[in-house]
Amino acid sequence: MNTQYDFGPEGGERIVYVRPVAVDSLPEEVRQQAEGLDTLYALHDAAGERLALVRDRKLAFMLARQNDLAPVSVH
Repeated sequence: MNTQYDFGPEGGERIVYVRPVAVDSLPEEVRQQAEGLDTLYALHDAAGERLALVRDRKLAFMLARQNDLAPVSVH
């Protein structure tokens, strides 16, 4: 079956990718706010744009779900 179907922008879940980020790889102003943490968790959209940085993985997943996004871990 070779019939194409246009699912449109509402055709599926909006996915965000959650991945750990080493604090020492971040800009100085962010490192100062990290309060002694070694790792933060970043949420990225499908294009790779960083949407948010949060303290832990659980909070990253909670933030995504509260914004009607489907979080997926990236290793």
